[in-house]
Amino acid sequence: MSRHREKDVCIVGLGQTPLYRKPHTYPFVLALDACEAAVADAGLTLADIDGVATFPLGQPGVGEGIAAAHTADVSASLDLKLTWHGASDNAAQFSSVLAAVAAVSAGYCKHALVWRSWGERWVPSYGSAFKGPRKSLPPTFGRKAWLEPFWAPSASNWVGVHASAHMHRYGITREQMSAIAIVQRQNAARNPKAIYRDAITLDDYMCARMISSPFGLYDCDVPCDGAIAVVITSAERARDLPQKPVHFEAVGGGSQDRMESWVSRRDFPHMVLNDAAKMMWSRTDLKPKDVDTAHLYDGFTYLAMFWLEALGFCKEGESGAFIEGGHRISPDGELPLNSNGGQLSEGRTHGHGHLCEAVLQLRGQAGDRQIKDAKVAVAGVGGGYLGGALLLRAD
Repeated sequence: MSRHREKDVCIVGLGQTPLYRKPHTYPFVLALDACEAAVADAGLTLADIDGVATFPLGQPGVGEGIAAAHTADVSASLDLKLTWHGASDNAAQFSSVLAAVAAVSAGYCKHALVWRSWGERWVPSYGSAFKGPRKSLPPTFGRKAWLEPFWAPSASNWVGVHASAHMHRYGITREQMSAIAIVQRQNAARNPKAIYRDAITLDDYMCARMISSPFGLYDCDVPCDGAIAVVITSAERARDLPQKPVHFEAVGGGSQDRMESWVSRRDFPHMVLNDAAKMMWSRTDLKPKDVDTAHLYDGFTYLAMFWLEALGFCKEGESGAFIEGGHRISPDGELPLNSNGGQLSEGRTHGHGHLCEAVLQLRGQAGDRQIKDAKVAVAGVGGGYLGGALLLRAD
């Protein structure tokens, strides 16, 4: 197999702020805190950083909402001297990571700082955009113009369509699906940064109010404010830095045949995550059986199940049986899943919490939730028309 360039790149710095369910610290400040922490963790100074990337890029001058720290604002605030900056969205929330990997491997920069900052709880109108009669909503354009007339403005509606079709086709039940939420809440009990740490039972899960069929309250991730940053550099430079490097073994991304649509793919209910997983595995000799811990996108429980199938941990249609009872995906099981509690319990970090936890596990720094002998981790993010996958390994 030819050597792919991501194998010469690694993560050497990590920064994560507290996660807030209620507004606490201005989200842009959280971004700066995470960035400075990641640089310090890497044993570098801000003067060493010559590349930056984030996703989504957002607008300069905006320090809250789902894109709370534009590259221009962070670079100016930290007085960075850059040779490269990037922004892309083809690989979902990992787009900025893949762009930085490419830039470092191509020599556009030496040390790339990548962050994800979000401030959804800071915005007073969050969660109220679709209240009231239909005529009160502002005009919409693009794909949402086809969805809002049918009162489907939310990802819970779009993913729910995929999940319902898949469950009907293969006979998967909500009782099986509950294992994701229940096990991840158990994992969160060992994570001091998790927003929700109290255990939930099957009765709690089944009796929770419905949000958008087949999803109830515990199937949906937890909006919050926070930030995560990583420093990416070459494996050669990493030898002189203090942290144990986490290497990129393989990466994957994709954009489906009919872009910007959740429901028009020819092989529905597949998503771009199927393409991202296929690309990732094509770039490595490692196989699913070599993975010690998985960190899979759980904006909704069923997205993690789609990822399990796409990545080959079980066959298509068998994710319900694979997770049933939660034994296989528990910390001492066959495939420990979302050991930090995931977005369902730790908080919605748009996939970067998964990357953070994967790095901690491969460094051996996950504390009470450390998976024994974790050497290889997979992280997958996104749903619908966006998807990104990373296969990571310890030094």
